[in-house]
Amino acid sequence: MVLVLSKFKVANGMTPEVKQAFLNRPHQVEGAPGFIRLDVVSPCDQPDEIWLLTYWSDLSSYEQWHKSPAHHESHQGIPRGLKLDASSTQVRVYEHICS
Repeated sequence: MVLVLSKFKVANGMTPEVKQAFLNRPHQVEGAPGFIRLDVVSPCDQPDEIWLLTYWSDLSSYEQWHKSPAHHESHQGIPRGLKLDASSTQVRVYEHICS
């Protein structure tokens, strides 16, 4: 199993709208082959940061999802006008060892 961390920071005060968009998301990733789970979290000491933690059976499943049309469609709910801090954007892949 792999864990993919996608981290970004809202740069223009739209954090509440972004968090609401995640609550109202279309749940398309749940149908992707190899998908296990998604957690969306925000550090209490950095509330403008959003971390997406997706769990996959293998890296190939994540890569297939990431380049799929459904992945692109899943971003349609992103609030208009959103600006991100490019220096804080990061995607990292981790080997999941145990729970």
